[in-house]
Amino acid sequence: MSLNQILNVMCFAACCMAVAARTGPSHDKVVVCYLSTWAVYRPNRGSYSIDNFDPNLCTHVVYAFSGLDSKTDTIKSLDPWQDLKDDYGKGGYEHLTSLKKNHPHLKVTLAVGGWNEGSKNYSIMAADPSRRKRFVNSALDFVRKFNFDGLDLDWEYPTQRDGEPEDRENFVHLVKELKDVLKPHNLLLTSAIGASKKVINEAYNVRELSKYLDFLHIMCYDYGGNWDRKITANAPLHSDDDLNVETTIKHLIKLGASPSKIVMGVPFYGRTFITESEGNYGDPSSEVPFQGPFTRENGFLGYNEICALLSNRSAKWTTTWDSATSQGIARFRDETTGETKVVVYDSTRSIAKKMRFAMEHKLGGIMTWSIDTDDFLGDCDMEAETFDDFGNAAGVKLTFPKRVNSNYPLLRTINEGIIIALDEIDQENAIRESEVDNEISHGDENGNGGNLSSAVPTNVLVVVASLSCFVLCRFL
Repeated sequence: MSLNQILNVMCFAACCMAVAARTGPSHDKVVVCYLSTWAVYRPNRGSYSIDNFDPNLCTHVVYAFSGLDSKTDTIKSLDPWQDLKDDYGKGGYEHLTSLKKNHPHLKVTLAVGGWNEGSKNYSIMAADPSRRKRFVNSALDFVRKFNFDGLDLDWEYPTQRDGEPEDRENFVHLVKELKDVLKPHNLLLTSAIGASKKVINEAYNVRELSKYLDFLHIMCYDYGGNWDRKITANAPLHSDDDLNVETTIKHLIKLGASPSKIVMGVPFYGRTFITESEGNYGDPSSEVPFQGPFTRENGFLGYNEICALLSNRSAKWTTTWDSATSQGIARFRDETTGETKVVVYDSTRSIAKKMRFAMEHKLGGIMTWSIDTDDFLGDCDMEAETFDDFGNAAGVKLTFPKRVNSNYPLLRTINEGIIIALDEIDQENAIRESEVDNEISHGDENGNGGNLSSAVPTNVLVVVASLSCFVLCRFL
């Protein structure tokens, strides 16, 4: 065997080992999975523990939540028995971060805050430079002690809910000071960001925050719910007003957020309503909606609860697709009471279509709230129309996956949808370039053609290279 042949074999062997060793999603976008640790207390098949988590479906997982000790300005566990090992606790922090050993792609961060933590104590802490410093130092010590890869700020929200107008700039100070201590240790700093234009304008100096945050996790849901006293969409991609995903993302970019730092949130749940009407958008709904058997929260159904209803043939729920909002709508009419139960939710088709939107806008990736309400056990029927909105342009030929595993249908749709959307965009761009080329002369003055690789979509080259590795490994 010649030296060149030996080098070629070594090269392809190294390539094969790299492919074989890869863990996590097979694309270069961020998939941030929030894990609500209280889900372990849900009954029956709704109970979700860290053992249910599949690290290969996420690039980042966020442990939600820790809290703020307002007396000491330090981070504290909100559920010591679940989070810590002290007093025979379950050690959830270390259980989750230990997954990095066999999944080197995975980043595990700790969220501090959340809706139940409120806003007032964070507002008070952030307003005082000395208290901010105590919190910043506590955060660094805490994430390093438990081997987290960084911190996720979930102050919901600056200037809101008994906050102060000064929160807007104090939040920037807090973020900058956290970045200064975390960055030397290669620790991440992210933040959950509200989605309404009103909250964004009042609470966030977007351009400054984008300088210091590694990612902005945009909570693109809860645009509507039972509080509206009428049937509204939870997370519409488009709508007639400003309460939709498209408006949120475009507004953030206009205000100076880097698209590559925007991580667009998608909900793994729907909003519920009870109405005496047919159950269409705008129909008045009762003050008290209905809840699910697992999450047990009025006005809220996890996707695993929704799909269980729809998979039950005797339950007589019907579903429709609303193309204007890209939302699924499920209805059940009780002929005895005359009431209609309604759920407006993100189906797999909704999720897939949002992947196309995110890739078109070159966003950094996708965030999920939250993986514990996906159909993580695979109990439900698979949806057939997931990719109905793809491959409709002339000349575009897409390969759709044949899913082997039935669990985590929404999370798998995110990963599949990203890959398919990128492929579709590449093909559409190549077709447009080809049409332009056909209108002008080809090659140079000597009749030589152009560079072949420049006409081949990037994703195709990656797939070909990967397949080459697998094929050659098989015969070496």
